[in-house]
Amino acid sequence: MPGSPALPSPAPSPGSPFLVWWAQRPPAAGAAVMATGIMSIGLHLTGYDVLSRVTLAMACVGWVALAADFAVRLVRRRERWLTEAGTPGAMTAVAATAVLGTGFSALGRHTLSEALLALAAVLWPVLLVTVVRRWKRGMPGTVFLCCVATQGLAVQGAVLAEAEAAAWLAHTALVLFWLGLVLYGVALALFDPRQPAEGAGDQWVAGGALAISALAGARLLTADDGGMYLWNADDTGVLRTVTVALLVLSLAWYAVLLVAEVRWPRPRYDMCRWATVFPMGMTAVATLSVAAAVDVPSLKGPGQVLLWVAVAAWLVVAAAALATALASVRSRAPR
Repeated sequence: MPGSPALPSPAPSPGSPFLVWWAQRPPAAGAAVMATGIMSIGLHLTGYDVLSRVTLAMACVGWVALAADFAVRLVRRRERWLTEAGTPGAMTAVAATAVLGTGFSALGRHTLSEALLALAAVLWPVLLVTVVRRWKRGMPGTVFLCCVATQGLAVQGAVLAEAEAAAWLAHTALVLFWLGLVLYGVALALFDPRQPAEGAGDQWVAGGALAISALAGARLLTADDGGMYLWNADDTGVLRTVTVALLVLSLAWYAVLLVAEVRWPRPRYDMCRWATVFPMGMTAVATLSVAAAVDVPSLKGPGQVLLWVAVAAWLVVAAAALATALASVRSRAPR
């Protein structure tokens, strides 16, 4: 699955510079699929369907490549796979799969989305237990990926529940929604408060986890609009209040992290920058979705602005990633 963390490993043959570079990917690699997938969802919400399909196809290519590598390591390098599965970046396997599945649901490909949801649901408990057992204080922003992965399942479950009128799936998504908030609280207690000033990019996941939580709440509210009568008026009121509060908190984190970027600039490219793009895109999508779910049209404009800011960030990071990859491959090529 996408995002299997990369630790130092025996290098491939000297004649394979691309494979050497590929084997040395850092744990943030799966965030590239997550960032590209959320761009596709945001572009779909704003009516740019062609661009949405293009970016979704790009996310699929990245997912397939990382999924193949995940499977190869599981079969051939079991000891290394088990070690890597305990790192926070391993949760991008679940999150990226759920984001991709949500993107397919938006296109009406519900069967494919169901298959991806089943796959993510199988991976989620295995990786979650392995990662949580190794939590400690002073962790980087990747500690919030447990919340992101859990809420990713909640979002996809709510979307499919609405599409197929499956009340059981909506109720399961609601349980995951509340569990995700518990995981966020624990992760926040372990998060290194110096990361906004020192992080390489994944500090943004602190806000992105709240944004995907708000998106999950919005999707659950929307699912109830389909006439399934999932929860009573009091329950709906609580869910609506919590969803709006989560969006406000995610926007506050966005502002804090943006100020930190200006105060302590980090212009040099790092793979963790994909973990910056994803929260930016997720905040935009959450804003647009909450605007529709709670019927606040005034949020639509800010959501669109945030989306194009995220698209610009995606282009910058993608260009830097490509340039860095090419330079790395060339430096390893035989002369």
